[in-house]
Amino acid sequence: MIMKCFCCDREEEEEEEEPKTSKNSSSSREYPWKIYPLKEILHATNNFNDDNKIGEGGFGSIAVKRLKAMSAKAEMEFAVEVEILGRVRHKNLLGLMGFYAGGNERLIVYDYMPNHSLLAHLHGQIAEDCVLDWNRRMNIMIGSAEGIAYLHHEANPHIIHRDIKASNVLLDVEFQAKVADFGFAKLMPDGVSHVTTRVKGTLGYLAPEYAMWGKVSESCDVYSFGILLLEIISAKKPLQKLPGGFRRGIVQWATPLVQKGAFDHIVDPRLKGRYDRAQLKLVVMIAMRCSDSNVENRPTMMEVVEWLRRTKEVEDMVDEDVNVKENNHNDMDDDENSYDGHDGMEKLNEA
Repeated sequence: MIMKCFCCDREEEEEEEEPKTSKNSSSSREYPWKIYPLKEILHATNNFNDDNKIGEGGFGSIAVKRLKAMSAKAEMEFAVEVEILGRVRHKNLLGLMGFYAGGNERLIVYDYMPNHSLLAHLHGQIAEDCVLDWNRRMNIMIGSAEGIAYLHHEANPHIIHRDIKASNVLLDVEFQAKVADFGFAKLMPDGVSHVTTRVKGTLGYLAPEYAMWGKVSESCDVYSFGILLLEIISAKKPLQKLPGGFRRGIVQWATPLVQKGAFDHIVDPRLKGRYDRAQLKLVVMIAMRCSDSNVENRPTMMEVVEWLRRTKEVEDMVDEDVNVKENNHNDMDDDENSYDGHDGMEKLNEA
């Protein structure tokens, strides 16, 4: 599914309007969406002018996501995203304002995020001009975790995102994280621990049991979030290209450094030492627990939220020596010893 996003200013008179509500066909519940007329969206985006593309100019209060290639698969992803966005309301989930579906046009209208995506800040066009400081990174980690935890534990039915990655974490004017893009999301009925399905998502973030066998559960999002944590900490991409056409996962890269206790070699060098070393160690421990190849060893997102909140309160309260032992951080093709986060979590609990 190919999407283009545009940003535009809301018409002042429209701010006074009460948005129209839309009824879900399978439920009597009403959602506070607006079903936008196509004419209104064309006017707001200047007929989808490329000058209004997010990240390439223009600031406003709404963003329009446009489906460019129609297919049965794309139509399904559009329907899933609108349905799920209509079900959820949380400060760390990107808000749906409305949509349009008619003819060959499929448009979703969101709140506009002026600070773009986490990907842009870690690897993209603004990575060098605007380096995220450590405190902002901690807040983004916590906010993202809270949004995913809401999907897993509070949404009814529970929702598995299936595509947690840096480009799907958007940042508002206060750099508060908003988890976005629910086109691959899966609704989980009560009492169902996992389902087997076609693999969707992004290489480098996929949990082993999902990538190999299509077995999806909330724990797959936990694994992806662990990869995202390491990415936020290090500003390294989830998959790194090596000579000879080989690729190395970020966990494989981080594991020997963690085993040596070389945490300062994991953190983004652009921070130039301006970070809390105790918090760094604990967040790395959490990331390694989340990205354990054994699904049974991964925490829930509620636990991750609690650990991250408590880590934010810690300042150099953890011993300098970190106990490292063999664990289950295996990549799909590579058996690798790695850090056992259980002892690290005990240190966090004590702190």
